[in-house]
Amino acid sequence: MDSVKAGMTTVWLVPAVVVVTAGVFYLYSLILQLLNKTALRNKVVLITDSASALGKECAKVFHKRGARLILCGKNWEKLEALAEQLANESDPTLTFPPKLVELDFSDMKSMPDVVSDVLDCYGCVDVLIFNSSMKVKAPVQTLSLEMDKLVMDANYFGPITLAKGVLPSMITRRSGHIILVNSIQGKLTVPFRTTYAASKHAVQAFFDCLRAEVQEYGISVSTLSHTFIKAAPSAKQTPTTNSILSVLTRQKPHGVSPEEMAGELLKTLSSKKNEIIMAHSISKAAIYARSIFPNFFFAVMAAGVRSTAAMEHVQ
Repeated sequence: MDSVKAGMTTVWLVPAVVVVTAGVFYLYSLILQLLNKTALRNKVVLITDSASALGKECAKVFHKRGARLILCGKNWEKLEALAEQLANESDPTLTFPPKLVELDFSDMKSMPDVVSDVLDCYGCVDVLIFNSSMKVKAPVQTLSLEMDKLVMDANYFGPITLAKGVLPSMITRRSGHIILVNSIQGKLTVPFRTTYAASKHAVQAFFDCLRAEVQEYGISVSTLSHTFIKAAPSAKQTPTTNSILSVLTRQKPHGVSPEEMAGELLKTLSSKKNEIIMAHSISKAAIYARSIFPNFFFAVMAAGVRSTAAMEHVQ
């Protein structure tokens, strides 16, 4: 009789645990959604490359949630067009008109003026999102030192100069969140991208160090590493290959969408997670292999170079 009662208790207990667990997760998701909606209200958010696919998507998402946007970019006409689009698609009683600042990280001489213009907008920055990048792909012997310096300015010296410019106001207010949207090549090197990978490693290291330095001031630093952000489909698509190198630089088969990235950034503002990696399992495995089995990783990379060279020779 006791065994029957125990069996009946078990039969009821298991579904009850499942229901309670599901309820807890549901409430947790509701709380996260509420935090996501309120985390940006009245916050000053700067987006460095607002005219890019990811920049536009972030601007739309953050603007609807009541953020005070500072839209930055090299093309003033595109910034004005984006600001007008945001104004037309939103309720002016619930949103703020974006501020515009011309920003070109490759022009280091302009950076002091840029920092001044940024701080003149609202006097401070609550959220600083670095999503701009200059890409270059070529054998190392074909790249000039001038190109190396240009890429380093755009991908490293420019971003850290802006970060240093707004950091004192964050420290004074003892709050702020800096998010670096960085390539997976800040953690994983791929041949024919020496200068690009070097710039991405440098900026990754800078913000990893900065995270520890500013934690005592209540400032969060997050890095989001991805393979590539897929653009809108075009009529002319470049055929993909199945070489080792191409596999390591792909995010799933079609890349990660700007919508996915913007959603992840929104969650990061609430969770304040230090590091996010948006990549397929092969890329993640390669990161661990580089640390645990470096000789094997280097051999695979060299094999990939030989395979690529052989394919080009055949073509």
